[in-house]
Amino acid sequence: MNKRPKILVVGSLMMNHGIETSVIPEEGQTVMGEDIQKSPGGKGANQAVQMARLGADVTLIGKIGRDQDGKELIKVCKEAGVHTEQILYDDTLPTGSSIVLLEKVPGRKVKKRSIIVPGACMAITVDEICYLEDEIEKYDLVVLQNAVPMEVNEEVARYAYEHQVDVVLNPTPVKKLSKEFMQHITYLIVNEQAAKSMTGVKIHSDWKRDWTRFNLDEARVASAVIRGRGVPTVLVTLGEKGVIMNTPERFYYKKAVEDVELIDPRAAGDAFIGAFCTRICTDDSVGKVLSIANYTAALSIATPGAIESLPTSKKVREYMEQKRDA
Repeated sequence: MNKRPKILVVGSLMMNHGIETSVIPEEGQTVMGEDIQKSPGGKGANQAVQMARLGADVTLIGKIGRDQDGKELIKVCKEAGVHTEQILYDDTLPTGSSIVLLEKVPGRKVKKRSIIVPGACMAITVDEICYLEDEIEKYDLVVLQNAVPMEVNEEVARYAYEHQVDVVLNPTPVKKLSKEFMQHITYLIVNEQAAKSMTGVKIHSDWKRDWTRFNLDEARVASAVIRGRGVPTVLVTLGEKGVIMNTPERFYYKKAVEDVELIDPRAAGDAFIGAFCTRICTDDSVGKVLSIANYTAALSIATPGAIESLPTSKKVREYMEQKRDA
């Protein structure tokens, strides 16, 4: 990578509590879990760390509590090379948390369910980030998620748009997005579930022999619906099936990396987004950008944890060479 992109991430920092179980309890039922782990994460922190580990110059803005979880998150981000000086503190609310249930049944795909308790993440205000209007033009890219108040996202996106800085939005958790906000987004990245919530179009995963054409047609429709609301470029990540990218010029499809052992899917989407954002700022072709992002996500799901699973550029290069030689 000849150019080191300068990227601003405005998003969440959270402490994850991952619980592994072979049985998800029904109402009134108590089951035995198999493991519980605490690990730093949050979509903003995950994506920022992934970008930094791939060589980007990343600044993260979010809000945490004055507690031990907040201290641990700052430490992990700093160690990865993320600039944390602009992270804000709340004097009353705790650092955000998430509970992640990993349903692991031998012979079946690992299923993930998450519950988020945002805490200080949702306490950040427009007044606290208004200084960005005078600074945002120094960045090559701005990255947002729906893990902070919508008015903060809208204002940051407006600043970027007015200064001709590209904006990536990962609208998770899914919320209603205003027409003006959508028109300020350059790249919108969603998974299958979020695409359905935003458009009503279900992208089927029970694929048969003709799965490629069948599934891609649905993904094409879903992405076209979102593009029709003002976003120039839409990506839909399809898990082990790959990713599509619908742009004003053409439609792309890139298959996922094959023969990957799924250990922990928690940060796979953030790994993909981090890699995409880092490489889209370079002179790479779209095909190369999507390929590197897919390999980065594949490495993440093969490693337990959230931030712990996010690979460095050296590991991604080695993994790509290993897969090509296999």
